[in-house]
Amino acid sequence: MKILDGKKLAKKILTKLKKEVENFNLKLSLGVIQVGENKVSEIYINQKRKAAKFVKIDFKLFKFPTKIEKDKLKREITKIVNLPEVSGLIIQLPLPKKFSPEEFLNLIPPQKDIDVLSEKSLGRFYQGRLEILPPTVNAILKLLKSCKISLKGKNVVLLGAGRLVGLPLTLELLRKKATLSILNEFTKNVVFFTKRADILISGVGKPNLIKGEMVKKGVVVIDAGTTKEKGKLVGDVDFKSVSKKASYITPVPGGVGPLTVACLIENLVKLNKKLSST
Repeated sequence: MKILDGKKLAKKILTKLKKEVENFNLKLSLGVIQVGENKVSEIYINQKRKAAKFVKIDFKLFKFPTKIEKDKLKREITKIVNLPEVSGLIIQLPLPKKFSPEEFLNLIPPQKDIDVLSEKSLGRFYQGRLEILPPTVNAILKLLKSCKISLKGKNVVLLGAGRLVGLPLTLELLRKKATLSILNEFTKNVVFFTKRADILISGVGKPNLIKGEMVKKGVVVIDAGTTKEKGKLVGDVDFKSVSKKASYITPVPGGVGPLTVACLIENLVKLNKKLSST
C-alpha cells in the first residue's frame, strides 16, 4: 500500500507558483468571504492563508455574521468583487442553511472565480472552454497522475454528487474514458458497486462510511470527504481497515485537502498571468 501524499505534491506546486509570481512580477491577492462560523471552514481558510503567504500573495478575509440579511450580503459581495486589489475571490462553503449558495456564487465573474462555482464558469467548464479546472477535480487528477494511475477503461465508483467534488468530477472522469458509477443516499446495495471499483472516490462528508470489507484488494482510494469529529479532521474512509486492501490511498488530513488549496492558488496565478499578458 502506498500513501498518495497530497501535502508533498502541494508543496511542489506552491514552490513553482512562487517562482512564477516573482518572475512575472505579479501583485496578487486572494479574497475569501466567510459567512458565519464553521470549524472545518476555519481549517481550510487557514490553509489558504498559509498557501497564499508562501507564494507571496496577499490574503484578505471578509467575515460576515450568520444573521446578515440576504440583500445586504449580496451588496457586500458585489462591493468586494469590484475591488481592483482582489485578484481572485472565493465564497467559503458551506453557507448558513438559510442561504441558497448559487445566488451569491453567481456574483463572482469568471475572471475572479478561481473556485469555478458560478454558473458562467461551470458552463464554460462543462463545454470544455475553461482554461482552469475546479480545484478539487484538479487535485484528484494530479494525485492519480503522480502515481501514473490511468483512468481509461477503469471501473471508477464515485460516492456523492455534490457541487465541490461529485458533479464537476463526473464530467472530467467521463472525458478521461473511465467507466463510471455514481452512488448517492438512495443507491441500493452500495457494496455491490464498491467491491467492483478499481478506483473509489468519496466526497460525502460522512465519517468512516467506507470500511475494509466494502472494497476489493488492490483498489485505489481517494478520500475527498472531510468532517470534524472529536476535534480532528476525519474522512469518509476508515483508513485502518481500507488501507490493508488498497494499493494506493489518500490520508485525511494530508491528502486531497492541501492539494486542492494549491490548485486554487494555481488557478489564481493562471488567470492573472493571462490577464497581464493581454
